Amino acid sequence: MRFALPLVLIAFLADAADYQVQGNIRYARRAETVLDIVQARAPALGNRPGVVIFHAGGWVEGTKETMLESFAVPFVEHGFVVANVEYRLAKSAPAPAAVEDALQAAKWFRDHAEEYKLDPARIVTLGESAGGHLALMTALVPATTNFGPVTKIAAVIDFYGVADVAEQVSQHKPYAIDWIPDQAGRMDLARQMSPITYVRKSLPPVLAIHGDADPTVPYEQSVSLVKALKTVGNQADLITVPDGQHGFSPEQMSKLWPDVYKWLKKHKVIQ
Repeated sequence: MRFALPLVLIAFLADAADYQVQGNIRYARRAETVLDIVQARAPALGNRPGVVIFHAGGWVEGTKETMLESFAVPFVEHGFVVANVEYRLAKSAPAPAAVEDALQAAKWFRDHAEEYKLDPARIVTLGESAGGHLALMTALVPATTNFGPVTKIAAVIDFYGVADVAEQVSQHKPYAIDWIPDQAGRMDLARQMSPITYVRKSLPPVLAIHGDADPTVPYEQSVSLVKALKTVGNQADLITVPDGQHGFSPEQMSKLWPDVYKWLKKHKVIQ
């Protein structure tokens, strides 16, 4: 059983004293729809950039807590305020529930910009694997999909995310067919859940980071997405991790972070 943290600022142990967490804030009505705000303990002197983070797990497992040290804290150390998001998994509600939750979480973060000294013009989405998919969907889906409120996103950082869900379903990937089970219109729904479906002009910049030996989400998915985005005039970049698997070691991540922050500076998210 997972115990909910109180809605108070929680000071961590001395070795993590540079940040604090406001835990399990409800951003929608369902039990799973909570997020943590992670930020520096020192008071903010001005409005900060923000990042909405989505965890991995193939839409069937995983928790936001797995993203704290590996993704949230590095961004706090670079002056961001972080929304670390939990969302409904397939066992609770299949597609499009996770996408609906992601959109609601981003809107909640934007709506609370003043409270957290957040610059609403500098909100980034980030995720790995299924979380990378949700980061892309949050930034790319148009309001006409009716999956939820659309929030203007400044940039997307996609770590080996699923760009083409329909391909994953057609290949009978277990997590994909759990998230989009057999039903009438299954492949239509899978295409609606695919970020590559929504490629069009005037989208926010996208940075895809993918290992070329990924055995789970094919590297070619990120290659195709970035190519499609650039073809219609968007700014999109791909960082290839040679021999990279589905998930990177601390050593690989330490080499990637400088390029990530350089990219964010290029797109005026950070100075």
